[in-house]
Amino acid sequence: MLAFNPLQSCVKASAAGTAVSPNGRNVVTVGVDAGRPYYLVKVDGRTVVDSSFVSLEFLDGTLGANSELLGSEISSFDQTWEQPWGEETAVRNNYNALILHFREADSLSRIFDIEFRVFDDGVGFRYLIPAQNGVDSLVLMDENTRFNLAEEAVAWSIPYDTEYYEGIYKASPVSVLDTVCTPLTMKVTDSLYLSIHEAALTDYASLNLTPENGTCLRSYLTPWSTGEKVFAQGSLKSPWRTIMIGNSAADLLLSRMMLNLNEPCVIEDTSWIEPGRYIGIWWGMHRRENTWDIGDRHGATTENTKRYIDFAAANGYSGVLVEGWNKGWEHDWSADGTCFDFLQAYPDFDLEEVCRYAAEKGVRLIGHNETGGAAAHYETQLDSAFALYNRLGINAVKTGYVNRLMDGKELHGSQYAVRHYRKVIETAARNHIMIDNHEPVMPTGLQRTYPNLMTQEGVRGQEYNAWCPEGGNPTEHTVILPFTRGLAGPMDYTPGVLKYNYEVVPGTRPMHTTAKELALSVVLYSPLQMSADIIENYVDQPGMEFITTCPTSWSKTVVPQAKIGEYLAIARRDRNSDSWYIGAITGTNVCNMDVPLDFLDEGATYTARIFCDGENADYRTNPYDMDIHEMDVDSRTVLPLNLAPGGGAAVIIAKKR
Repeated sequence: MLAFNPLQSCVKASAAGTAVSPNGRNVVTVGVDAGRPYYLVKVDGRTVVDSSFVSLEFLDGTLGANSELLGSEISSFDQTWEQPWGEETAVRNNYNALILHFREADSLSRIFDIEFRVFDDGVGFRYLIPAQNGVDSLVLMDENTRFNLAEEAVAWSIPYDTEYYEGIYKASPVSVLDTVCTPLTMKVTDSLYLSIHEAALTDYASLNLTPENGTCLRSYLTPWSTGEKVFAQGSLKSPWRTIMIGNSAADLLLSRMMLNLNEPCVIEDTSWIEPGRYIGIWWGMHRRENTWDIGDRHGATTENTKRYIDFAAANGYSGVLVEGWNKGWEHDWSADGTCFDFLQAYPDFDLEEVCRYAAEKGVRLIGHNETGGAAAHYETQLDSAFALYNRLGINAVKTGYVNRLMDGKELHGSQYAVRHYRKVIETAARNHIMIDNHEPVMPTGLQRTYPNLMTQEGVRGQEYNAWCPEGGNPTEHTVILPFTRGLAGPMDYTPGVLKYNYEVVPGTRPMHTTAKELALSVVLYSPLQMSADIIENYVDQPGMEFITTCPTSWSKTVVPQAKIGEYLAIARRDRNSDSWYIGAITGTNVCNMDVPLDFLDEGATYTARIFCDGENADYRTNPYDMDIHEMDVDSRTVLPLNLAPGGGAAVIIAKKR
């Protein structure tokens, strides 16, 4: 927090402050009207967010009801930092900042700040309440942050009470929304796209939005079971409230504002953090062929795990996930997660031997800790369990919280849950363990600070294509996710099902072609990514060539084509070579897409190996029809990709030597 002396301030209480993005396009104006702080946002001179009042309601009164502006400060920042993994190697953090100092004109005379950072790709602001005399603790009852949109827009959303955020995003006018989760992505015009979310959620309640008077959106924080929103000792720093701004849908995918609003990495040595692709004893359970608990069809046996390790070693996978290895699954764990033991394996699973065998084969075991939402019980074993995994060479753990409530009372987006997730991440970092968090709070960019937080679920993923009564995920689902949930951070969707030879619910299967399933490895970003199918279904499959060579960490990303819910093409450059990979997907309609390859090195020649829908491909009737061919390309090439209904294309572009 910037220090200031209110006695030296010569700024009148009615004065406003202004901050402009480095490119001059985005302008934030802040002021006070009748004692109430407000802000507004303009883009290219056009009002996008009209005057929006902000305030904080505490148990002992409101901040922002009768405020005096004491002073303001402006500053600029421009730095490029490197990610240990990500969609690019280098990220530029360039903004102009405005911080305003207020005092509440009541008997308590409390002071508080509002800080704005204005980037070329959007705006972030947060509340800062310093420690004050006579105030030991703060109890926030409500946050009244408003986003008063200047005009109607089309928004893609899921309801606030969607369990684990595993919903189908639907488009509707902003003015008819119910209370919804963030990110909330909106199309205002063909040349103006917005997405409202938050960054750096570390000890606060998660943000949701509820309509208020037409196109005005007001914050709704996920509450504790007792009704309060946030508890703090002495001082309080809110997460950043973010408004991502782009000329196109593609611009939103390339924004790194949320990462830039998180604190820099606190892990000094990140060499042990290793992105990669893995397989898992998992899909067989969702196909109802295996069980998590011990018995005749138990999946996590020593013998079966060694089969998966052998397959991983032979096909270049970095790890094997094993679900159902530990004691507790035999109980009604979704009702009582305290039955789980995270150190004791079932009798038919030799943890020490499996880890030894995996190391011998150059493969890592990926641990699985399902808690059933019993967070407090998990914390009692956390240190000892992670220490054990570290000793055995297990460097990644997939956590799970399958229960609507944490410890029987608190929501996943509450401050209670946020604190728990943070404790798991920090404990994992001390033990050199990467985390794949399922049933999480919505991500907010914390992976910059703790890059061992590799990926998270919080998305309606592949598992619904096994047993969902509605027939699996809709065809357009994966063409919407990158612009909605994907803006929050890496998502563990788990693509890679190549055969639909199961029937848990008649007609339920992936509603797209094989070529699209391959393309999802590029389109849906996750630095730890599982090939979801059972290993038998990968034998002699031509698509395996793409899956096993496709990286999971990139040096550069471009988006040549994008229309939310209709089509998307993403090109990414491998961190460890000159090769590029393209994933192109479509929704329910045929899409004849032209992809300019002007991102390739000028003057160089490449070979493009293309896995695309065959002539008769159709997700409804002929999903397996796939054509594989090669062609020479360079930076002047415009690559034609003909996508079938529910189809896609996956391309490897390798530089010729």
